[in-house]
Amino acid sequence: MPLLAFGINHKTAPIAIRERVAFAPPQISEALRQLTILPAVQEAAILSTCNRTEIVCCVEEDHSQSVIDWFQHYHKLQGDEIGPYLYLYPDQFAVRHLLRVASGLDSMILGEPQILGQMKEAYLTALQSGTVGTLLGRLFQHTFAVAKQVRTDTAIGSSPVSVAFAAVSLTKQFFSDLSKHTALLIGAGETIELTARHLHEHGIGRMIIANRTVEKAHALATEFGGYAISLGDIPAHLAEADLVISSTASQLPILGKGAIERAIKQRKHRPMLMIDIAVPRDIEPEAGELNDVYLYAVDDLQEIIQEGLRSRQEAAKQAEEIIENQVARFMGWLRSLDAVATIRVYRDNAEWLRDQELAKAKRLLARGMPADEVLFQMGRALTNKLIHSPSAHMRQAGFEGRSDVLDIARELFDLKDPHS
Repeated sequence: MPLLAFGINHKTAPIAIRERVAFAPPQISEALRQLTILPAVQEAAILSTCNRTEIVCCVEEDHSQSVIDWFQHYHKLQGDEIGPYLYLYPDQFAVRHLLRVASGLDSMILGEPQILGQMKEAYLTALQSGTVGTLLGRLFQHTFAVAKQVRTDTAIGSSPVSVAFAAVSLTKQFFSDLSKHTALLIGAGETIELTARHLHEHGIGRMIIANRTVEKAHALATEFGGYAISLGDIPAHLAEADLVISSTASQLPILGKGAIERAIKQRKHRPMLMIDIAVPRDIEPEAGELNDVYLYAVDDLQEIIQEGLRSRQEAAKQAEEIIENQVARFMGWLRSLDAVATIRVYRDNAEWLRDQELAKAKRLLARGMPADEVLFQMGRALTNKLIHSPSAHMRQAGFEGRSDVLDIARELFDLKDPHS
């Protein structure tokens, strides 16, 4: 049964379109039920994030359009509204697409790891909804294994490519054990939130979050086990911070050289790392002249970011090679399913012949025939019956000059000339 992956993402559609076709988490189970009611659809899963909405399904051959029609109808869209943004990947192209998505190669930020967790959630939802069978179950498990291999065997996720990640990467170079240190984060926007998340994941010992609106600081601090203060309270807590990362929209500096100098004295000249990722700057540049203060601005992080991008791009090439090999491996498994029915019939025939000869042997033994003679007759008869049909076809192929059939027979039965 053909595989099909289709949908839209941040590369093919603007956010106005992505919003219209997104599936809210509570909708997905019912949507999957509706989708698999279609006679042509046997299995299905839905992946819906802020950057993509995709459906992966097993669909009867030449029935892809029925699934697309359902997708348009579900979201109350006309074909010309969504058609220009849709991509469709059949069979091995669908497999390749899923492996690339799971490995972070199709993400807005190359190599980002969040998409793998989102794919696992999509799989679990489909599994719980009863819309995953043998084929999609095997495909998703294969996908997760390949994504893990890409993470293990390449550096796709090890290099920073965002300002927040670069700042935390610099911090890790500066401090050998983050659990022993305190971070002061100034601001409560997206960059500081991402920075807080990275620091929390890397085990920062203590986190203080300062913001003009204390309620926002408190909401962020609560999520990561931190402590919220107002901007006005910064001087009272600055000396506690081994690390200061600031990103506000202020048009004037938040921290002056004098306040930092006083904090350093209170710290008895223990070093302080300060990373100013705001534009305009939040920390007076002159603070970098102080002993025991190591001040970096956003431009200083660009080298780390660019190096990270170069590293990830090189890793992406390695990842693509892994994925190509794994696509071939999965498609080989998929093709092997076509042989299952033939193998089953072949085995059933062999077992039927065995049972016939075994029953005959039992009757001969019951009549008192010697066991050695019975075994000899049973072995000869079973051998003759098993090889009769293949032998007849090979003789006919030889008569017709069909050497290709004979070559296949040698391969199929693993035949080797005993005299060679």
